[in-house]
Order: sequence, then structure tokens, then C-alpha cells
Amino acid sequence: MTLTNSNERAAGVLLHVTSLPSEFGIGDMGPGAWAWIDRLSEAGQSWWQLLPLGPIGPGNSPYSPFSTFAGNVLLLSPERLAEEGLLSRADCVCPDFPKNDVDFDAVSLFKLRLLDTAWQNFSNDTDATLRTAFETFCQTQSSWLDDYALLFALQQRYRFVSYLELPDELLNRDPAAMARSKLELADSIDRCRFGQFLFFRQWNALRQYAGQKGVRLIGDLPFFVSANSADVWSHPEIFLLDKQHKPTFVAGVPPDYFSDTGQLWGNPVYNWQALQKQGYRWWIQRIEALLSLVDVIRLDHFRAFAAAWHVPTDATTAESGEWLPGPAADFFEHMRSTLGRLPFVAEDLGLITDDVHELRDQFQLPGTRVLQFAFDGDPANPFLTDNYPSNTVAYTGTHDNDTTRGWYESLDAEQLQIVQKTLKDRKLASNTIAPEFIRLVWSSQSTLAIAPLQDILNLGTESKMNVPGTTDGNWQWRCTSQMLDQADWQSLRDLTDRTGRLPSAHGDGDGDNSPLEVR
Repeated sequence: MTLTNSNERAAGVLLHVTSLPSEFGIGDMGPGAWAWIDRLSEAGQSWWQLLPLGPIGPGNSPYSPFSTFAGNVLLLSPERLAEEGLLSRADCVCPDFPKNDVDFDAVSLFKLRLLDTAWQNFSNDTDATLRTAFETFCQTQSSWLDDYALLFALQQRYRFVSYLELPDELLNRDPAAMARSKLELADSIDRCRFGQFLFFRQWNALRQYAGQKGVRLIGDLPFFVSANSADVWSHPEIFLLDKQHKPTFVAGVPPDYFSDTGQLWGNPVYNWQALQKQGYRWWIQRIEALLSLVDVIRLDHFRAFAAAWHVPTDATTAESGEWLPGPAADFFEHMRSTLGRLPFVAEDLGLITDDVHELRDQFQLPGTRVLQFAFDGDPANPFLTDNYPSNTVAYTGTHDNDTTRGWYESLDAEQLQIVQKTLKDRKLASNTIAPEFIRLVWSSQSTLAIAPLQDILNLGTESKMNVPGTTDGNWQWRCTSQMLDQADWQSLRDLTDRTGRLPSAHGDGDGDNSPLEVR
């Protein structure tokens, strides 16, 4: 894949759904998301980049999902459920949630209560159209939905933290025990299926609206899944596990820019030999599933396709480990053969070796550039905007960075001097650095330029989304309607126009104005 036409440039904004304004304690797929698409369209932005949409894992992280196929039901819109008659307006009266961050525990209690009410109302209703749609969804998605819903119901019954705490007969998926549990837990299973049905129903409507507004979606595919996921329970053969189903190695990265001791993620790692023998079937299915929700996929931790850091299970940090080879070119050959295209952006950040770049370039995948990484005093630094090739997606920062303003304000005197010298401005104030970064990235040769909303709003450290290597206090940031109203969207549109990134047929709804269209 290449970015199709180097003369066809575009821009977009990185913002997770949970960060959208909403009165229900968390951004969701309701009116706030539809209004957000309107803002992007009016500002000439062709792309909305998202974080993973799956059920959140430990620490509320979207990068350790409990299923690679399922959606996060906390994103369900109560307003949309009320419009379909599944909730009353009285049901939607909510607590006084924080406005600027997500209280995941409180939101989960509220949203899951609403989902229970919607399920009861659906069960007692005779709406044949909705019931037929639900039954069709269950049939078409059964390959992953049945196991996910059963594990969800079992988790409720046994109140376990890890599926490894299941009785042995269920841990080992004994057919008789599985059949018995499906009968005993039928209502819980169907309620879980119903939540997934609603998620995909609401998301598909939102995506269709985005297409009508000329806004396309970049999804995010976590490389790994949670150790306690339906994926590992359903497909133990494709992970490196012992006879008790425990990981023999866990995932992470060695010491890097973000952490002196590395990042110990704890996810099980793949048995690529087993995956290769099955033609990477499970990976193909997960990619096809995400492509039903988005237009292009950001491949998180792309370097692991070349080699991944395997850490012993008993290690307390990621410092001890070894690089073991991934599937490399064979994987992408299978993807191209099956999909007919490679609709991917490679997140090629971190400790990158030549083999990673070679793999990316062999398949002409667009790479990633982050301007915050550019300032080491080396004019050949690949993250300096003058050094960006066109076949890249360029960012001021990502969800793993501090906001640009917060980053600038945290620099010591020596670092500050390097930045100011590089930018040829020794008096660059902290309230002007984010606009300057956006201007530089938009002016670069990269076909696609993206900034997190926090940078567009010129916010500080208090608004960062994630601190890699930590587990507490992440993924909580939200913007308010007032913040969005105060943003200078006209200036962003003007910059997008001046830098040749305004879509030529903006807002006509044809969906064909993408510089990431795959060949």
C-alpha cells in the first residue's frame, strides 16, 4: 500500500470516543459524537482517528481488550436507546458525573444498569423488526460472539478476575460442561449478545453519518489481547501457554523513551508457528471485523511483526527479556492475498531496527512521524518535519505523549535551548508551541497530518491521555462542549486550506477523498 497520491493531502484529529462531551460521564455514540463529526467536516478535516473500541481491560486500557471482536458497551448512547423505545427518559436521568474526566467505576454501574433495563424492555416487547435484526446479528457474529457472551456470563457467575479461575471442565472447554452452562446462563448470555448488537447498530449509524460528511475513520488494532480475554480462552493454541493455560512469556518493551525499566504489559504472546499453519485465520478475522467499523487500521506496535520482546512470566520489570521473531513478510502476504489490499498505517515508533523499516517499506505501508521526538540536535533526525517522506502519517503527538504544551513546559534548560534553536525562535512561549507544531506538521510533506484534540485546544499536561508504563489515572481525559465552542475551528480550516489539505470535494458524502485509499 502507498498513500495513493502524494498531491492529495489531508488532515485529521485524534480523539477517542470516551473523550467526547456527554452528560452521561463518558463520551459515547450519541449526539455529541454526531456533532463532533460536524465540527470535523466544517473545519475541513477528512479523518477522525480513534483508539481501540473494544471492552476495556485492566486499568481501563483500550489496548488490553477482553475481546478483539467485541465493542465497548460503555460507549452506548442512552439517547439513541430512548429513541428506539428501549429506555424511557426517566431511565436516562444520571448522577452528577465529572465533566473533565471519566469515573469508570461510576460510569460502568450506570451504563450497565441502563443496558439491563433496555434488555428487559426488549424482552417484553414484540417489535418484530428489532428482534429479527438481533437474531440476524447473533447468527452472523456467532464465531466470536457465542464464546465472548458465555465467558462474560461465567465471569458474573463465578466472580473471577481471570478465566484461569474457572472450574477445570470449563477452563478446558469440555463440550458437555459448555453446553450445560449455556443452558443455565441463557439469559445472561443473551443480555451480553444484546449489548453487542446495540453497540454495532449505533456504531454503524455513526460511521454512515461520518461518510456522508466526508469524514473517514482510522481505527486502532492492539497488537496483543488481554490474558483474560475470550480470545485466549477460545484459541489457546495460538498463544504461548503452558498446560495450565498460563502464559510462558508476556509482552512488553525494554527500556525506552517512555520508561527506564521498560514497559511490562503482561499480555500473552503469540504462537506464530501455529498461526502460520492455520493461514493466520484468527488474525484475518480480527482485521476484517475492525474493517467493518473503520476505513483504515493503525497497526499498533508494528515492530512486533518483525520481532517482539518476550519477558519471563515471573519478571517484575520488562528489563529482562529477548527479541523473538514475528511472522514478518509472510503475514502481510497472507493479508494482501485474502483482503486484496493492505489498509494499514504502521505505528513504527519505539526501539526500531532495520528489519522493521524493511518490512514496512517492502509493503509500502505508511509509517508514523511524531514531531515531539525530533529535538536531539541532529538535523537528520527522522522526526523533524523537513525529513518526512510523503508516505507517512505525521503527528504533533499521540495519546502516549504529553500534550505539546505540557511537553514544552516540562523541558529542562538544555532541552529547551535545543528546541528553540531547531525552530529558530528563542522566545517561543508555551502558549504558542502547540499552534506552531500544528503548522509545521500540516506544512510537511506527509500526506496525512493529525493532531490530538488537546493540541488543537492548546491544553497542558493535565489533559494528557496516557502515561506509558503506568496503570493508574490513564484514559480519563474528556473535553467539554464549552472547550469545543471556544476552539478556533476557522483557523484550523484556513491552515488546512493553505497547506493543500482541504478535500477537493469536501462534504459531498462520496467517501472517495481519502489519501489513504488502498490499492
